[in-house]
Amino acid sequence: QVQLVESGGGLVHAGESLRLSCEASGSINSIATMAWYRQAPGQEPQLVARTATTGATNYADFVKGRFTISRDNAMVYLQMNSLEPDDTAVYYCHATALWPLRNYWGQGTQVTVSS
Repeated sequence: QVQLVESGGGLVHAGESLRLSCEASGSINSIATMAWYRQAPGQEPQLVARTATTGATNYADFVKGRFTISRDNAMVYLQMNSLEPDDTAVYYCHATALWPLRNYWGQGTQVTVSS
């Protein structure tokens, strides 16, 4: 079992920055990838960024150059710069564990960007 707890959301103005944090606990050695997703009202969840234990990362096109994902053992971070109103959403931490194969989600943290 893996537990994920996010923090760092809030209300900012367009152009400002936020750093989201997610702490994993439990069977963290079984985690293969960690990621951030977001869901805006009335929309489907969408992948924002993902990092694997190999160090490989990938980003959604809409955040390239603005957001950076990083991982330090049980912590994964999402540095968000040049925030835009369209970035307003609930951001969820996600982990994929291999033993057994299972996906885990955090409770989400609200990010609101005002224009």
